Amino acid sequence: MTRSYGATATSPGERFTDSQFLVLMNRVLALLVAGLCCILCKQPRHGAPMYRYSFASLSNVLSSWCQYEALKFVSFPTQVLAKASKVIPVMLMGKLVSRRSYEHWEYLTAGLISIGVSMFLLSSGPEPRSSPATTLSGLILLAGYIAFDSFTSNWQDALFAYKMSSVQMMFGVNFFSCLFTVGSLLEQGALLEGTRFMGRHSEFAAHALLLSVCSACGQLFIFYTIGQFGAAVFTIIMTLRQAFAILLSCLLYGHTVTVVGGLGVAVVFAALLLRVYARGRLKQRGKKAVPVESPVQKV
Repeated sequence: MTRSYGATATSPGERFTDSQFLVLMNRVLALLVAGLCCILCKQPRHGAPMYRYSFASLSNVLSSWCQYEALKFVSFPTQVLAKASKVIPVMLMGKLVSRRSYEHWEYLTAGLISIGVSMFLLSSGPEPRSSPATTLSGLILLAGYIAFDSFTSNWQDALFAYKMSSVQMMFGVNFFSCLFTVGSLLEQGALLEGTRFMGRHSEFAAHALLLSVCSACGQLFIFYTIGQFGAAVFTIIMTLRQAFAILLSCLLYGHTVTVVGGLGVAVVFAALLLRVYARGRLKQRGKKAVPVESPVQKV
């Protein structure tokens, strides 16, 4: 979307501007990949009602809309703090959606991770000059983004109670996502225009296909992680991903890390070590609590 296609010596070319069409391509390819996996690989018997997937798809669409709209009304630090503090809202939403309970140390480590990532991101990324001032509308949209995003992963986590596989989940969610996206594009009259642009520029079609392949592969890992470890762990991984991306950028391009940023990284790693230690202690207690059966005397 930032490059020109079809540029010549006499023409500057044209840019593709409809991000929703790219989202549709991502979801269509993810639907095809999930369907192919379901056909080729043996899957457990599907018992979830299909309509239940629509809730996760709709909340995902709404969270994306709130996120992009909020960028027009909030400052850069507010964006960073909102994205880094999603872990605790996801845990609270888990109590509402799936009645999942969390230990006190889990809330503590989640809070420390959010604080550490916020410190690192704010110190490593200077506020853009074009960043708008934070308004009430922006805060409401950010709250909607966090709420809908927290609901999406927890609802998907709850759906795994039907003993489905991650690719079955991926197929159901992307099926409804395709329906919602196609409906939106048809309502705006943008579906045909995006198709025509792809027909005019084969290079754009190749780039969009590569983007969709990466997105589909990413979804395989996303749904597997939610199914195996739950929504809270998945959100922690996604939060840490931002910090690791900036840290990798600093290492590759020689950017400096400030003292506050280094302290933030230390807080994050301390929280992760505390989380691992607490889980290890719980497992040891669980093993000790298992009663040893006394031998039964035969009569």
